[in-house]
Amino acid sequence: MPYDTDKDKVLKSWRSEETGLIVSINQYDTSDPKIQIGPRVFIKKDGNESQRKAGRLSLEDLSFFYDIIDEVKEELTNLIAPQ
Repeated sequence: MPYDTDKDKVLKSWRSEETGLIVSINQYDTSDPKIQIGPRVFIKKDGNESQRKAGRLSLEDLSFFYDIIDEVKEELTNLIAPQ
């Protein structure tokens, strides 16, 4: 089955104002929701917003993730149907 962008949903996301790192909960079609770390959003010199891979995480990225991890876990737990 080919990938269908219409079936790929971002259910919730968090963005670090300091580093631009985005952490999100995504779901494809009817599969279980999963955590995605990245991309990283930044403002180019011309003022336009752009994205790039998250790559390796800095201490600032790790601190951001640490601060939101309980909220992310709670959201993900609420989104996953009991089995």
